[in-house]
Amino acid sequence: MFTGLIEEVGKMKGVKKQGEAMRLSIGATLVLQGVRIGDSISVNGVCLTVTDYDSGSFAADVMPETFRRSTLHALRSGEPVNLERAMQAGARFGGHIVQGHIDGTGKIIGREADANAVVFRIRLDDPASLRYVIPKGSITIDGISLTVVDTTAQTFAVSIIPHTLGETALLNKKPGESVNIECDVIGKYVDHLLHFKQPESEAPKSKLSTAFLLENGFL
Repeated sequence: MFTGLIEEVGKMKGVKKQGEAMRLSIGATLVLQGVRIGDSISVNGVCLTVTDYDSGSFAADVMPETFRRSTLHALRSGEPVNLERAMQAGARFGGHIVQGHIDGTGKIIGREADANAVVFRIRLDDPASLRYVIPKGSITIDGISLTVVDTTAQTFAVSIIPHTLGETALLNKKPGESVNIECDVIGKYVDHLLHFKQPESEAPKSKLSTAFLLENGFL
């Protein structure tokens, strides 16, 4: 689990692809403090497992499912990436609940200055996910915990303060580029529970019958 508060911007050192499988080598400093094999590190919002590391970088594998659903397949050597270690139970929780399991991708279609902030407008590649995006709700873009300021039938917008922009890889993102999106996990669970329908073949059989009601004095 993560908070969406980026700890540092790392740099891609190497990308090895074999079909839809990848092995990434990422240069970093802060997130390597106390790192161990098997630790989770969010890379542009995607939870990856550390499989190897040295004093200045770590390696992680990307499976085909992640390759297909995220922007990691487009990473190139030298490109900056947002990094965050898994949250600690006793630490401050400054962002929102982020799983590192992205829902899909979106495309930046607008970037405009608004006084001291910058407003990014994004169109989701899967419009069905917009049901989880609400004004003043939380959303994660490339691993960054942000607040939705506006929605339309096809897009949403976030307003980013100078500190967040300057300390993340969003600083260099332009219209036309894609980003990873993770919607608020609470909204997804509520939606699933409200609309879940158990297959009739698996539904528990009712023990109520006319004979049972007669036997127990209800009829």
